Amino acid sequence: MDPKQVIVIAVALVFLLAIAWVLVRKQRTLNLRKRFGQEYDVAVRESGPQRAESALLEREKRVGGFSIRELSTQEYEGFQTEWRAIQSHFVDDPGSAVSEADLLVDRLVQARGYPASDFEQRAADISVQHPQLVANYRAAYQIAEQHRQGQAGTEELRNALIYYRSLFDELLQKGLTVRTKEVA
Repeated sequence: MDPKQVIVIAVALVFLLAIAWVLVRKQRTLNLRKRFGQEYDVAVRESGPQRAESALLEREKRVGGFSIRELSTQEYEGFQTEWRAIQSHFVDDPGSAVSEADLLVDRLVQARGYPASDFEQRAADISVQHPQLVANYRAAYQIAEQHRQGQAGTEELRNALIYYRSLFDELLQKGLTVRTKEVA
């Protein structure tokens, strides 16, 4: 074979491999955007596209090693009862209700099998299976922090409770072991 032909073939192969690599990367980006939604954009803003994608893949790997479990009927009912109590005293003490909601969501997250960790790690872990709700979780947590510093008004606290409720409901429903009685 002529050396010029070998060079042309080698260049063509390198070109095809480069195109394939670009297409694979583009598909990975599309898949991550689809799975993580807004959380993908947050990660890119924080660390750039390359690092963000690596971090999101690492999150998936980390959470894949957790033993996420369903809740028993007793646990489900207990969490529901506690949530109703929190909601019922919001009118009398909104700040306390939001603080209690924050603690209850943390307990629910741990009951489902997520490890105890700082807020940012917990939010990152939750984003793998609940990416559409993690922005609300972060907003609720931020409002709770503002309240601890005396900087959140009643309307912000109401929003925080709504945000906590959305995550609470999602974690509770996906974590319920449904037991039905057969009707004769």
